[in-house]
Amino acid sequence: MNKELIVVKIGTSSITDRDGSISEPKLRNIVRQICDLKDMGHSIIIVSSGSIAAGFRRLGYSMRPTTVQRKQAAAACGQGLLMEMYTEALYERGYVSAQILLTRTDFTDMKRYRNAFNALGTLLKAGAIPVINENDSVATEEIKLGDNDTLSAQVAGMMHADLLVLLTDVDGLYTGDPSKEGSERIPVVNRITQETEKLAGGAGSGNGTGGMKTKLSAAKFATTAGVPVFICSYRDEDSVKKAVTGEGQGTLFTSVGRLKTRLQWMAFFAEPKGNVYVDRGAAEAITEKGKSLLRRGVVAWEGDFEQGDVVNILLTETHKLLGRGIAGCSRRDLAGSGENIKEVVHKDNMAVNINE
Repeated sequence: MNKELIVVKIGTSSITDRDGSISEPKLRNIVRQICDLKDMGHSIIIVSSGSIAAGFRRLGYSMRPTTVQRKQAAAACGQGLLMEMYTEALYERGYVSAQILLTRTDFTDMKRYRNAFNALGTLLKAGAIPVINENDSVATEEIKLGDNDTLSAQVAGMMHADLLVLLTDVDGLYTGDPSKEGSERIPVVNRITQETEKLAGGAGSGNGTGGMKTKLSAAKFATTAGVPVFICSYRDEDSVKKAVTGEGQGTLFTSVGRLKTRLQWMAFFAEPKGNVYVDRGAAEAITEKGKSLLRRGVVAWEGDFEQGDVVNILLTETHKLLGRGIAGCSRRDLAGSGENIKEVVHKDNMAVNINE
């Protein structure tokens, strides 16, 4: 078996009891599987929910809080407790853990993005197991959205992981409500379409905040970045190990190609400084033939962008987003004669079909 980098996202439902508090036996069972994978030679990154579940009772709350302020307080209290459980369980098997707290904004700044990439890479080379969570005590929007699914996809893409495992309370994507007779699990999804997205329900478990909808969104992100995704249930014995060995019961989302780190940041996290509108000929050239965007294919533009800024590339007729790229010229250059423009966006500085 090849040595691979696996990102395992552990949902709140996977490590909590019915009362919403952390179940240490559940957590230790997952850690056991992760350590077994480490013993096989794999590198592992954990993205774990559960800080709110770990902390709310310590603050005297009788049940999981529902207000943003109390969630933040519970997360601040529980993050250390949750990390302590992971640290102890991993250390008993001889592995060192490392806590990293991230928010969505850590990905939008290129310098911070590279810092996170370098820090994780150094920890993995040292044999450590990073345990990542959102900084829930300050990230109000992420708490509401249950964005650890998205965070795990962002981390998996950034680190060029070989597989992202989304561990939850449902064993994959179904053709209908999994609890109703007649619904069938879909074993493989090669492309996430609008029809696929309609199969996802809304809310997740009572103890978590993310449902199948957020997992599909995460899978779409990760597979576009080049990382296959496997959604499975913690209830299946050795589900994490089976996901890696290909024996798991769940849904596999396949990926095509792989975006370089720089292009990933540009495609998914950078804030574009303008829009460039192209005709159908140029659209076909860049999306189907892998060509650079030339001046003659540009119909219109907007925004005060300079050479080196990130811009959206859109089809003039429908305003469909075709991709993003690093501008090879400024807005002023486009407004001039254009004689000195080699490429508006060079093919090596472009990521296309990122929003399909």
